[in-house]
Amino acid sequence: MDIPRSRASLNRPPDGPASSGGSAARPDLAPLALLALLTLIWGMSVPFTKLGLRDVPATALVAFRYLAAAPCFALMLIGRKLPRRRNLAAMAALGVFGIDVGQSAQMFGVARCSAAVATMITAIIPVLTVLLASVRLRQPIRAPHALGFVLALGGVGLAIAAAPTSGPTASTPAGEALMLLSSFCVAGYYVFSVEVAAREGVIATAAWSSLFAAAGLLPGLWATPARAIHLTPTAIGVVLYLGLMVTVLGIWIWLRALGRLPARIAGASQYGQPLIGIAASAVIFGDRLDLRFLAGTGLVLCGIGLAAVSGRSG
Repeated sequence: MDIPRSRASLNRPPDGPASSGGSAARPDLAPLALLALLTLIWGMSVPFTKLGLRDVPATALVAFRYLAAAPCFALMLIGRKLPRRRNLAAMAALGVFGIDVGQSAQMFGVARCSAAVATMITAIIPVLTVLLASVRLRQPIRAPHALGFVLALGGVGLAIAAAPTSGPTASTPAGEALMLLSSFCVAGYYVFSVEVAAREGVIATAAWSSLFAAAGLLPGLWATPARAIHLTPTAIGVVLYLGLMVTVLGIWIWLRALGRLPARIAGASQYGQPLIGIAASAVIFGDRLDLRFLAGTGLVLCGIGLAAVSGRSG
């Protein structure tokens, strides 16, 4: 699962000492380069998922993704103390709610949506994160937040209205509803994980919740008929991309960026991700991008920008 792309300042707990600020004379461009790479990696996740679903059913694809990532997360936990039982239970709940439900809903939603519409809907996750944080973490919600939410939902509505309802790039109401459910679950994962990460650290929380999620996805994989799974080179490449690049490398880059850059700069990487995903969808799948869809894209980006205002003001 992707690490939060906005509101990175939500009480972020350090996993280790902060990077030294003694040499401020020379700007370090490495974190910015890594963020640019992360924008590309995460921006391509929905189009790659759409490709993988051609050969592997949704239940199997999401399971393969986290099984591929599981050994890397296990390595992250070497040398760390076992969390307290209460925190382990919370991490298990995060894995089931945020990953098993959220990512499964996304897989089924992508299968029933055009890749462009699916990407557009996932772009509102940062806005939902801000709204949920205002409730759960008692953070103030200001007028820009509310306006950003309205603009983002309006943009999604325009994008859905512009999507064809028949043909190879069609989107269905069921698919769009599943993508919205996934977005709420992922945003919830980001917000609720803050409290656990404050006690156990970000890396431990991400690793343990992902390992619990991988275990929870096994029954769905076992229930999938073997004849329905076609491990073509494309499918294997998609599994490795989603598991190792989007999930594992994405987490590592994000945490590294948060340790070396202001949260508002790290969070700015969210702006390019939907644009990359939508452009890739248009090239790979021929998704139609008419004026209404482009207007919807603009509204969503404006909404994300307004939602990020509070992160800059404190």
